[in-house]
Amino acid sequence: MSPQEINRNATNSSAATKDNKAGWKLLLVLPYIGLCFPVIYVRATPALFGFPFFYWYQFLWVILTSALLGIVYLQLKDAEE
Repeated sequence: MSPQEINRNATNSSAATKDNKAGWKLLLVLPYIGLCFPVIYVRATPALFGFPFFYWYQFLWVILTSALLGIVYLQLKDAEE
């Protein structure tokens, strides 16, 4: 294999890794979209265990965001190795 072919393969691999990282990082936009428009979730019903929708919806996003951050972290960590 010539040095040009090795360099070309490394460049293609690097570009694919950057695209893969961008895709995983895009998941981090979901919590922003889910909470950015309070008009959608400012209401009392449906209640969950006596908590109005407004409160449990936001708390659900706390849990989901933690899970998303963990998933993205692990995927990006694996992509670097």
